[in-house]
Amino acid sequence: MLSLTGLFFSAFIAATLLPVQSEAVLTLLLVGGDYSASSLLLVATAGNVLGALVNWMIGRFLMRYAAHPRFPFSGAQICRAERFYGRVGWVSLFASWVPLIGDPITVVAGLMREPLWRFLLVVTFAKGGRYLILAWLIGAL
Repeated sequence: MLSLTGLFFSAFIAATLLPVQSEAVLTLLLVGGDYSASSLLLVATAGNVLGALVNWMIGRFLMRYAAHPRFPFSGAQICRAERFYGRVGWVSLFASWVPLIGDPITVVAGLMREPLWRFLLVVTFAKGGRYLILAWLIGAL
């Protein structure tokens, strides 16, 4: 049970803006064979999607503090993010699994007020698909 909890939290943290990789933890647990691949994939996906949801919520409520002197983004950065999302839209969420760019995309989706139902649907597909492919590549499926 401790391994599943560790997997969940590594996947959760990996989906935030912190540089953590959950794939290594998942791979070790898949190769170890103590848990079914389906339960490991479910736990990893749930943690990763919930972490992305935190990013969406940050983006959703971030602009309330835009006038604060310590606001982390410049007006130019916000405009650039809005142009990107305005051009590509919710389809960009299929890249939410990609290291370095996926997490900021989930923040921008919240900033652009992407509907929660579509956000969760696409992000779950993308992040779950990544874990599924990883499990297949290492021969756990």
